[in-house]
Amino acid sequence: MAVVVDRYVLGAAQENCYVVRAEPGSAEAVVVDPGDTATDLRLELARAKTRCAAILVTHCHYDHIGGVAELAEGTGAPVYMARDEAPVLAAPDDYYGALGVHVRPYEPDVLLDGDETLELAGLELQTLLVPGHSPAHLAFATDGCLFSGDVLFKDGVGRTDLPGGDWDTLVESIRTLVDRFPPETVVYPGHGGPTTLGAELSRNPFLVELRA
Repeated sequence: MAVVVDRYVLGAAQENCYVVRAEPGSAEAVVVDPGDTATDLRLELARAKTRCAAILVTHCHYDHIGGVAELAEGTGAPVYMARDEAPVLAAPDDYYGALGVHVRPYEPDVLLDGDETLELAGLELQTLLVPGHSPAHLAFATDGCLFSGDVLFKDGVGRTDLPGGDWDTLVESIRTLVDRFPPETVVYPGHGGPTTLGAELSRNPFLVELRA
């Protein structure tokens, strides 16, 4: 199987949304983190004659959930999200209204706790609970690809100064990823370009303690 990953950079935060297919020309796809307007995504899926089979959310920060309601309602695709962060998507104004950020609310269809296996759009996806950037952050892995959200970036890691963030927890989450997956695993982060686990373990300036 040759997984096909298309990246769309959305919104002012330049958040990465991914459309993931099991192989070229697949009739179905999974969308990871539609963080802003879903109009262009729906057009791209329609042009490719691809149905959105599911929407996966790595975490509850507004730049990752901004387009969830629109895409879910427009496609009928179920939304998968961490159980402990689902209340944010259900009532985002309670969390972000004071910041002047408005996100349409949505009740996730499937609540996740981590360590599930999902069979979606011809893909077998593993869910991993990787807190530290947010309290119940999830990563999704399939066939050599790791969708890391805001836990791990190329030459960086997720910030831990937001509510629910914790540095030691973040480092342990990244340690879990490094221990579980081979170094050639391609990391598709929530911001910036792709990288590999091995490259980040060898050179990421924030992972010195993991190299010790």
